[in-house]
Formats: sequence, structure tokens, C-alpha cells
Amino acid sequence: MHQDHLDMESVTLELDEEELERIDDIAFADHRDNREAAIRELLDRWLKEREESESEEEATA
Repeated sequence: MHQDHLDMESVTLELDEEELERIDDIAFADHRDNREAAIRELLDRWLKEREESESEEEATA
């Protein structure tokens, strides 16, 4: 799918073997073996955890 029209930045990640195995496990179990969907899911989880952590820090400040 061509997405240049979205004017988005690209990001490159380096993943170790353990992370790739986790992605493949999620892809197989939840996304019909779609690795890209698994990566999006993990990124979404990470962003939500980061947002919650920042909110907690602001609440204690």
C-alpha cells in the first residue's frame, strides 16, 4: 500500500531475537500470522504504557 500521501515520518527499529519471537507469537496467535499487525499491537501497548506512566508522574508532582 502506497502511503506517501499521509505525510508521516518513517521509523527504523532494531529488534533482537527474543523480541522477534514475541512478535511472531503474537502474529500467529492473534493476527493470522501477520507480523506487521503484531508490531502495531506492540507499539500501541508501548505508547499506552508510556502515556500512563507520564500521567502518573504528573499526578505525583
